[in-house]
Amino acid sequence: MNDVRIRPIADADWPALAALEERTYAGLGLSEGEAALRSRARVSPATCTVLDRAGDLVGYLLALPYPPFHSPDLSHAETATAAVPTRNLHLHDLVVAPEHRGAGLARRLLRHLTAAARGAGHEQISLVAVAGSAPFWAGHGYRPHPEVPLPDSYGADAVYMSAPVPGRTPTPGRAGDARPGTPVTDEVG
Repeated sequence: MNDVRIRPIADADWPALAALEERTYAGLGLSEGEAALRSRARVSPATCTVLDRAGDLVGYLLALPYPPFHSPDLSHAETATAAVPTRNLHLHDLVVAPEHRGAGLARRLLRHLTAAARGAGHEQISLVAVAGSAPFWAGHGYRPHPEVPLPDSYGADAVYMSAPVPGRTPTPGRAGDARPGTPVTDEVG
């Protein structure tokens, strides 16, 4: 689909973005609503994008810096106004409209995010795989961390996963380099 472009989220996109999120997740009990989605995008606008096809929103990606082995709680909006100092970028949500799936658009969003993460100095990208999507993410190089506790809002089959950013070498001892079970004092949400 060469007529689809990736661009930053505009204010006018939010109603369509929230409707796509609801259509995707409401049946799973995972829909957050527009206010929570906006709160996550406010933390890191440079890593939140939409797929635009001739003025129609056909997908989106929300990612924000977040301490490794931690994740936003779907039942709460983000309360921080600035990004948490961490080398981890959390891919909070990636959605492609059902009628546009299978055309490689999710891969394009992931490549775009990976380039942005590398350019910003992130060393790792994390996510929470929901609704049986862990095999999809594993196929893209994400490794499951079943020992990482998740907020109940993700559902019983959710699993925390992460992958190194290609071309980046992890820096020991950097901010946000906590391991599972390590208290995080500056966590958002």
